[in-house]
Amino acid sequence: MALVDDAVAQLRELIRSGGVPAGSRLPAEAQLAAQLGVSRNTTREAVKILAAARLLDVRQGDGTYVTSLSPEVLLEGFGFAVDLLQDHHLMDVIGVRRMLEPQATAAAATKMSTEQLDALAGLLAQMAESADRQEVMIEYDLAFHRAIVAAAGNALLTSMLDALSSQTTRARIWRGIIEEGSAARTIAEHEAIHAALRQGDPALAYSAALMHINTSEQWLRQFYPSTQASREAEGGE
Repeated sequence: MALVDDAVAQLRELIRSGGVPAGSRLPAEAQLAAQLGVSRNTTREAVKILAAARLLDVRQGDGTYVTSLSPEVLLEGFGFAVDLLQDHHLMDVIGVRRMLEPQATAAAATKMSTEQLDALAGLLAQMAESADRQEVMIEYDLAFHRAIVAAAGNALLTSMLDALSSQTTRARIWRGIIEEGSAARTIAEHEAIHAALRQGDPALAYSAALMHINTSEQWLRQFYPSTQASREAEGGE
């Protein structure tokens, strides 16, 4: 594995330094192996590892290309990892959202155009219309937050929060089923966020987003008490 690790490190450095730019095609396998100073088999294994990490795209019959290296591509692995987290890590996930999402919402308050704000209003209307269909409503909920974070202008943050938000989808659906009036409260919280954004007030937008996440966190602590016990058993806290 040492040879493979070395080949991976060399390829990563080539990509990082721009020796093989984003979107470009790698040299043929034999040429690349000679360049790296390893065998073709070792080169092939290194390429497989970097393809799994989404740095390379192997196109059958065409060659191997460097991906776009965009955050949404490179962080696909992060999204997969978050999806595999067990329920007792939900509090960790929402804790990270609490640290990041209000700040992103505050940043969006000074950047959102009238058209973007109107699009958010449309998503709010669709949330209200689908209030009795939790799974549909939550799709609009996710789209609402995704649009806000995207407007903050940080592609890396957008990809991270998108992955974190999707991980709590099942808990949100369950909340809608067992908690009376949760849909109306959720919509009201989103309306408060939208109103703050419409005013262009970062502090108010931050507070509205934080209150929304805190409400979800309080519900999780009440209805997922096993999450805390499981974390303590693992030595988390």
